[in-house]
Amino acid sequence: MTTYTAAAPERKRVTITSKRQFTIPQKFYSALGFDRDAICTLGDGFLIIEPVSRVPDGEYATQILAELIAEGYSGQELLAEFKTRQARIRPAVEAMLESARMVAEGKGEYLKYEDVFDTKKEEK
Repeated sequence: MTTYTAAAPERKRVTITSKRQFTIPQKFYSALGFDRDAICTLGDGFLIIEPVSRVPDGEYATQILAELIAEGYSGQELLAEFKTRQARIRPAVEAMLESARMVAEGKGEYLKYEDVFDTKKEEK
């Protein structure tokens, strides 16, 4: 597995209002894909705010099918391989979120996309 050490995180000072509110800088908001909800995690002297992931099970279905067809799958073999690959999506996303959380806490290292999704071409 290839790992990368974490670069210094980008930081920005924000003001907290009397109602305990603050604005997430636009650059951070966009880069992390925030929507209407966030998850706050309290640590030992720190707070992590991360976007709520909403990845429906079928969101990547079109991409998965296109890749399988391009690889020559068809019929029942296509269906079986589709189910196998689709089942990998949620665990892969959860692994990425956990990895990001560990990096944010200074306890982990960055991983490449290929490491998380195990995109090595499989032989049929």
